[in-house]
Amino acid sequence: MNHQKPDLSPDSRSVLITCRDLTREYRKGDNIIRPLDGLDLDVPRGDFLALMGPSGSGKTTLLNCIAGIDSPTGGTLVIDGTDLSTLSRNQLAAWRSSNVGYVFQLYNLVPVLTAYENVELPMLLHAISKRERHERVMRALKRVGIADRRDHFPRQLSGGQEQRVAIARAIVTDPDILVADEPTGDLDKSSADAIMRLLQQLNRDLGKTIIMVTHDPRTTDFATRTLHLEKGRLAESADTTPSDSSTSPEEALT
Repeated sequence: MNHQKPDLSPDSRSVLITCRDLTREYRKGDNIIRPLDGLDLDVPRGDFLALMGPSGSGKTTLLNCIAGIDSPTGGTLVIDGTDLSTLSRNQLAAWRSSNVGYVFQLYNLVPVLTAYENVELPMLLHAISKRERHERVMRALKRVGIADRRDHFPRQLSGGQEQRVAIARAIVTDPDILVADEPTGDLDKSSADAIMRLLQQLNRDLGKTIIMVTHDPRTTDFATRTLHLEKGRLAESADTTPSDSSTSPEEALT
């Protein structure tokens, strides 16, 4: 089935993330390492952006800056009207807990906690009732098709199931932005495709803005556009047409 490619240029929707002359550098011995070097980027609200490039091109550094984990040393980074450089460390942590969900390659689940408890962790930072916390955790687990594994520990889950728990943890606070660093890098092709279909549906159905770092060109088929980084700056870009996926998250992840 042919699908008309949506207009996903920054001018077609409101811009959620703006990077101008973004620079990140640090010292290693006598050398200055600059993983980001004057990068300019606009990310529209509701985008599903894939970032590609060789190792050391600045992909993960950019992801960490957008997530509020790392801080740029130059330029500006404005997200939904908030200039992150103006926030203190505590303010940045509070902003991050409400606005960004992070999906890691190796899941980063706490091994002594159940799937339910891992998803619940981010909610403990928010002043909400136990009942509401339970409802949000169960909603997130159902969204990713893993509610029947709520009492399982990470060691009792497959890699694909662990990543689903990690995604549930990332969306449980209902953030506007999901950042994903090689989310399928430790999965076989079948599990990877299922995870990518889930991310695509979170983007389409819930309107989550997703920025994903990947080395696998197959995963870019699920994104709305792909940008390439080289030496801390944007290189050539190529838009991709989203693949057709009418499968529910529960079906896609079985």
